Amino acid sequence: MVTPTDLLGEWELHRHVDDRRAGVDGTVTGTTTLTATGPDEVRWDETGTMTFDGRTVPVSRTLRVRRDDSGRWTVHFADGRVFHDWVWGSEVSHACAPDDYSGVLTGDTEHWTVRWSALGPAKDYVLSSDLRRRSHPAD
Repeated sequence: MVTPTDLLGEWELHRHVDDRRAGVDGTVTGTTTLTATGPDEVRWDETGTMTFDGRTVPVSRTLRVRRDDSGRWTVHFADGRVFHDWVWGSEVSHACAPDDYSGVLTGDTEHWTVRWSALGPAKDYVLSSDLRRRSHPAD
């Protein structure tokens, strides 16, 4: 299993956005950086440009991946709310009623993907992210 600490460094980010409800496709291109902020926490920063529905805008987000006392990793939003368990190669879910979110992280330490789908009364989209290593962390 690949852990967040295996992915430290800088990554080239390419994301495809398929909003099936709106009938619009888009892309995000940029950089994802995973940085250890302690032995049990990794900061996940994304910055880039989104092209969607005829507009191009800068985008960014920060997540935190934290390891608990049992050794299990969990992804958190920047404000501390739990996003999902870190489970490599198996589907995870995110509880955010009224829509259902499911995702999967797969790949290896040089190339990995993140795929999320959201389905419900408010949303119907798929986000497919492709990450290729740019650099390893400085020693």
